[in-house]
Amino acid sequence: MNLVELLREAAPVMLTGAGYTLLFAVAAMLGGLVLGFPTAVMRIAPWALLRWPASLYVSAMRGTPLLVQLFVIYYGLPSVGIEFTPVTAGILALSLNAGAYLSESLRGAIRSIGIGQWRASYSLGLTYGQALRFVVLPQALRVAVPSMSNTLISLIKDTSLVSVITMTELMLATKEVIATTFQPLPLYIAAACIYWVLSLVFEQLQRYAEQRLNRGHQQH
Repeated sequence: MNLVELLREAAPVMLTGAGYTLLFAVAAMLGGLVLGFPTAVMRIAPWALLRWPASLYVSAMRGTPLLVQLFVIYYGLPSVGIEFTPVTAGILALSLNAGAYLSESLRGAIRSIGIGQWRASYSLGLTYGQALRFVVLPQALRVAVPSMSNTLISLIKDTSLVSVITMTELMLATKEVIATTFQPLPLYIAAACIYWVLSLVFEQLQRYAEQRLNRGHQQH
């Protein structure tokens, strides 16, 4: 079987796997953002009761491998009566992991906003929450977009790990094709190219988001 025939035969299975990879990545991106924003706000809060659990969550997620987190959620939790489907377990693990890293990016961006912005907000009669929402967060988001986008783009590659819980995303689909064709090198290279293309697409979205935020900042 020549290379063209091999890729033609493998394309339907691999592209289907790529579709699942994209769905996993987008769902985990949304989940990570939903978790990351409140976690960042809790970590900078002036109340220790909010900071401690957020710090514990971030430390646990950043200090343990994503693969171990997947195993704990999918294989470990059923022993205490908590079961998830492979899809749910994969998205949950990716979201929890991404949320921790996104929260750090946003927390650093918030910290970069000068204290003068807070004081000016308070002088206008804004509360802590209002100052954070209307003054500090819009500025911090513009600063955080590059590092947050890098975390989100890395999710595309991290989805390859969900193959260990029998989810047929791109990597597992590639392995299935290899098992029938016995041509690992060209198929793994093809899978790498697909991951690369998906990453390039999200890099373009990152640049678009940066331009929009910078344009809005300049107009103000």
